[in-house]
Amino acid sequence: MVQTPTDTYLAAPVKSPPLWAVVLAACAGQFLVVLDVSVVNTALPSMRADLAMSAVGLQWVVNAYSIAFAGFMLLGGRAGDLFGRKRMFLVGLGLFTAASLAGGLAQEGWQLLAARAVQGLGAAVLAPSTLALLTSAVPEGPARVRAIGTWSAVGAGGGAAGGLVGGVLTDLLSWRWVLLINVPIGVLVLAAGVAWLSEGATDRGRRLDLPGAVLVTAGLATLAYGIVQTEIEGWTSTTTLVPLIAGLLLLGGFLLVEARTRSPLMPLKLFRVRSVSAANAAMFVCGGAMFSMWFFMTLYSQNVLGYSAMIAGLALIPSSLSVVVGSKVAPRLMPVVGAKNVSMIGIVVAAAGFGWQSTMTADGAYVTSIMLPGVLMMLGAGLASTPLASLATSGAAPGDAGLVSGLINTSRTMGGALGLAVLSTVAASVSAGSDSGQALTDGYAAAFRTSGIILVVGVVLMLLWMPGTRSDRATVRKD
Repeated sequence: MVQTPTDTYLAAPVKSPPLWAVVLAACAGQFLVVLDVSVVNTALPSMRADLAMSAVGLQWVVNAYSIAFAGFMLLGGRAGDLFGRKRMFLVGLGLFTAASLAGGLAQEGWQLLAARAVQGLGAAVLAPSTLALLTSAVPEGPARVRAIGTWSAVGAGGGAAGGLVGGVLTDLLSWRWVLLINVPIGVLVLAAGVAWLSEGATDRGRRLDLPGAVLVTAGLATLAYGIVQTEIEGWTSTTTLVPLIAGLLLLGGFLLVEARTRSPLMPLKLFRVRSVSAANAAMFVCGGAMFSMWFFMTLYSQNVLGYSAMIAGLALIPSSLSVVVGSKVAPRLMPVVGAKNVSMIGIVVAAAGFGWQSTMTADGAYVTSIMLPGVLMMLGAGLASTPLASLATSGAAPGDAGLVSGLINTSRTMGGALGLAVLSTVAASVSAGSDSGQALTDGYAAAFRTSGIILVVGVVLMLLWMPGTRSDRATVRKD
């Protein structure tokens, strides 16, 4: 049989993309996803004035993104395993970029909220693929740990840069550019993804678990809505309790479906892997304590100390850099002292920073009231995030990489949503509705003190549940 040129082409091996290209594309996608969690905060007053939004509607500019992001994360992770990580990376990024354009051009409040929700959906598809692309391209061992460290640093930097980027764009241009800036970046990353990324193996023998996907998405979204309502109505209100109970029931139904279906969205056997279950629990607790740091620091600097939006963003640059430093230092420490110990050290450092921040005063100096405690808080966050992500993904099978990546992101995001609701309630109860600088400071201080206590609980959780140091060293050193 004569071999045709087409046959020769099809038989040729597919050349793997360079590792740096995979890391760059994955990190760029993760940066955009995390950036948009916080970038709108400093632009909210301008959005309200321009679109005549209510206070409740303004709150949903943030919450529409976060709830859709958390609610669809597991579906996005499993879709990457089934249909291809590159394909889902491009689909998620395309959806995110288009929604950013729609939000930046919005003329009515509801249009902005709808765009933010679609942004969150795109982020939920994109985010698990970013980590899954890395773990699939880099063999388990020191190289993977370094790649995850870079991914964690970029993601942490995106969250940290949100306030500064939002303040600068709002002051110099318009609130619309907080969203429109994603468009040219998204187009460039899309082009890079098409050119540089290659599609890996997909699990074509399984189907997407649609009943499970509907239940977990509805359950997480409903539960998140109930959590958000606590900030407005309190914990005992019917409008809070009904969605909280409904969300828990939906999640209970999800677990029943997953236990019986042949091709579950989230195989419950994953939680038999101690590192996966413990790392997700620790990430949930850490997210609950640390996510609110930027929110309360921004409020303190603007509402109490009188900083402008841009100056408030500039004031947080040292802490923004420290979280990146922590994320890059962690991989160097993990082979020496173990992933478990590094994550515990990070949590302890962060707890010390939150404790220091809780001593803030209404006339505090920048260095002692913002810069130094902020550096400690975010240095600890950076040190803890890389080993937790590494532990969570190292014990999973290759076919479950996207699912585990989505799970660790879901744990952090849902922990952050719950933590922000709880801590906002704490701050509001202490300030007792007063807008004076001292009352606001007392409320913010109580929130930081509560975060420190939550982190202490996280250390205890790590001690009792996370696999020991020896297994950690074996994991990170294995080629």
